Amino acid sequence: MAEKGPGGLNPSRRDFLVKMAQGAALAGTGGLLWDYILRSEARAAPYALRPPGALAEDDFNAACIKCGQCVVDCPPQILKLEPAGGALPIGTPFYDARTGPCIMCPDIPCMKACPTGALSPELKKIEDARMGLAVIDIENCLSYKGLRCEICHRECPLKGKAITLETHPRQTSKHAMFIPLVHSDACTGCGICEKACPTEIAAIRILPHKLVQGKIGEHYRLGWTFDTQITEDFKQAPQAAPSSTPEPGGKPGGMDYLNEGGL
Repeated sequence: MAEKGPGGLNPSRRDFLVKMAQGAALAGTGGLLWDYILRSEARAAPYALRPPGALAEDDFNAACIKCGQCVVDCPPQILKLEPAGGALPIGTPFYDARTGPCIMCPDIPCMKACPTGALSPELKKIEDARMGLAVIDIENCLSYKGLRCEICHRECPLKGKAITLETHPRQTSKHAMFIPLVHSDACTGCGICEKACPTEIAAIRILPHKLVQGKIGEHYRLGWTFDTQITEDFKQAPQAAPSSTPEPGGKPGGMDYLNEGGL
């Protein structure tokens, strides 16, 4: 016969009742525990490329109800929902630029399908989307190594605006290097350049703006970027165009008279 412990209960029955009580407590706080798990996942997420018009990450996670309507209405079906156990908050939409970039649908169907405003309807043109920012690894970019590539420039849907080419001279050859440059004011973060990059691991990647962009600070006043009384004082007065009409005394207008006498 099993020995009884304190309270007249044998050890096995006492352990059983303790576990029952723990289970009841866990069931009563299940909602709080699940909320904590979701918040922990959100904090642990390194970064996510969200659909066009997505709010700031914290606001997006608060507004997104994980319904999947944006995924259903994505024509190329590049949007995915994060599964359980992933790095992102479970059930939230994202895309992988290397395997399936945003093709920049002009009517933005994913945004229109969102019922909560997590994908803001304030986005009117897909060119104004800022899903991320293309960043070039200059140590592995073929163009920076002196090879002819420029694929990211050619494939960019906003070619000449989001990505431009700059020529650099080379010491070992008479041919110039064509260096791609990304312009943050035009890059949508669609990821088409990342998918097209021919290196084994893409040398151009789409990252969230806050990971790659700094902020100069409000206390700096860049006077040359706007007109003030100070900048107006330093501007040169417009000069009249040189005239070829002879001036009084027989001298031609402008500085042509310096050529008189064979000078």
